[in-house]
Amino acid sequence: MTPYRFAGRTAVLTGAASGMGEQLAYGLARRGSHLVLVDISPLDDVAARIREAHPALRVETIKADLSDRDQVKAVTEQVLADNPALGLLINNAGIALGGRFDQVTVEEFETVMNVNFRAPMLLTHALLPALTAAPGSHLVNMSSLFGLIAPYGQSAYAASKFALRGLSQVLRAELAENGVGVTTVHPGGIRTAIATSARIGSKVPADRIAPQLRSFDALLTYPADKAATEILDAVTRRKARLLIASSAKLPDLLARVAPVGHTKLMELLTRRLGAK
Repeated sequence: MTPYRFAGRTAVLTGAASGMGEQLAYGLARRGSHLVLVDISPLDDVAARIREAHPALRVETIKADLSDRDQVKAVTEQVLADNPALGLLINNAGIALGGRFDQVTVEEFETVMNVNFRAPMLLTHALLPALTAAPGSHLVNMSSLFGLIAPYGQSAYAASKFALRGLSQVLRAELAENGVGVTTVHPGGIRTAIATSARIGSKVPADRIAPQLRSFDALLTYPADKAATEILDAVTRRKARLLIASSAKLPDLLARVAPVGHTKLMELLTRRLGAK
């Protein structure tokens, strides 16, 4: 596959209001992409910065709750109405939920699955005709370190990210014949607000909430702008799989070396971090 060309093409990016999504938006603009930015949070500031720095680019914003199937459908209809051909779709939006499986409700679990897996699946399925309308398009699905390993207390998040990883790998094989590249991204501890905004299962004891958030936040050290650059570079090179930071690479290696035993080691590490 030829290297991906950003300039003059339209990119759809979810979760664009903050964190790694915000940095991806700036990086895409610097590379000359027109943008459709999607988030449940306001996008005015991000869009204004991009329009000021890159007045020749088209920047469209869509506010939507991707846990709601009808709103996801509305997003796809709006995107397709304005963009019969797309260059890039980055499914970046995601939410976290802490708590053992018996400490989260079915509804809480389903919300995570809806945002982290169902929304990317629906968006990709609906936007596929626009991605295949012109040769050389690309799809990025944001899995996670927890799409490589499944640590204690992360049943919903890990399930959603493993599911997205599986779908992405299938799509890479299937879409190659249409000239569409697919990159699955597994970020490690990226310094974003995902820990402070993480949901906690409603049955988690109150005295365990702070330690859980602490253990999650302690892993988040890698700069979001650096991660965004690595992702866009991987798109250019049409990489199938991108692991970001040693916090993703080392656990991935551990899981390969010790497919069963690594789970206990990660549980002990997570608990130790939470105790600090």
